[in-house]
Amino acid sequence: MSKHLSRSSNRDICVIVPTIREYDCLRAYVDNARQHGFDVSRLHFVLVTEDFCDTDAMRTMLDELDVSGDVFDGQRRDEWYARQGIDEYAHVVPAASHAETSFGLLYMWATESFEYGVFIDDDTLPHDDEDYFGRHMRNLAFGGTVERVRSDEQWVNVLYQNADDHGLYPRGYPYSAMDETIETDAVDVAAGEVVASQGLWTNVPDLDAVRILMDGDLAGQAQTRTTADDFDRDFVAARGNYLTVCSMNLAFRREVIPAFYQLPMDDNEWEVGRFDDIWSGVFLKRACDVLGKRIYNGRPLCEHNKAARSTFDDLHNEAAGLELNEHLWTLIDDAGADADDYADVFDAMADRLAEGEFAEYRNGAFFTHVGEHMRDWLDCLGALRRTPAPADD
Repeated sequence: MSKHLSRSSNRDICVIVPTIREYDCLRAYVDNARQHGFDVSRLHFVLVTEDFCDTDAMRTMLDELDVSGDVFDGQRRDEWYARQGIDEYAHVVPAASHAETSFGLLYMWATESFEYGVFIDDDTLPHDDEDYFGRHMRNLAFGGTVERVRSDEQWVNVLYQNADDHGLYPRGYPYSAMDETIETDAVDVAAGEVVASQGLWTNVPDLDAVRILMDGDLAGQAQTRTTADDFDRDFVAARGNYLTVCSMNLAFRREVIPAFYQLPMDDNEWEVGRFDDIWSGVFLKRACDVLGKRIYNGRPLCEHNKAARSTFDDLHNEAAGLELNEHLWTLIDDAGADADDYADVFDAMADRLAEGEFAEYRNGAFFTHVGEHMRDWLDCLGALRRTPAPADD
């Protein structure tokens, strides 16, 4: 049986992995930690999967790796909601969607010993020459001078450093913000100011389907690939500037969870998908700007080995939300200006969407749907705090 988290555990990092196929990637991440001397007893792995997957094999892998962890398919998630007394909020985590990472956030919130979370996608691998978990933790503890990037479009392309050569924009970057002019300078960041560490990716870049097609690839990947040479230095985006936040390689502090809900994609009547982490990143950046916090970007890199699939399938999943993605950030850009914590900022953004009128946009009612779910997210977190129960059985 896999090791379960106990109340007396010194494990303070919850590693959340949505997976239905390549869960073996965790072997490389655990091996990387041990090779670089990172204390694996700090790690607790939460595999979020589906009822049709081989959960016994996943638990066996955790045992073989001698690490703490657990596996939650749909049935076990329902059982967990019932133990926590939050059955009425089960809908905040969509079925059969990458946004099921939100379950990992609820699991973290219910277990106060977790100070940090890490999102890892199962089609990634760590770079052998980098201390993966150690670098993320150092980024979150960072204090010093780092490059600051801003643009005249209020959006920072996280691939800006070599954009003149590869011309890439990541998934979720608004088309209306392309051809931006950027400025860089140095900024002093105080210790404790960094609340999220976004590691970037080599091999297959994280592009949307339209950009993949423009790159000449029909297999859902990209003809243009990224290497470590495309990421020369770490950086932060300036206040008032947004950036894409991809959850495939991301560490964060517990405190951001109220404003970091992975939005309800795929399982909705408008068939909007593929923007769960992108929109959560927009909301988190707004909260960071209000509260004087930072998202740190760059290393550690991961190798993204996206499986071949029809680019047109991805296009179908993304098309319903492409127009909405162009406008979301403008709708919340001044929300929560007087808020003094993450929940208050998030609540203000939720109100902006839940109470707005969006008939001018195709599928505009989805914004209202998202706002209502954001409110439910905050209520769910409150319910977990009011009636705490063991996070594991």
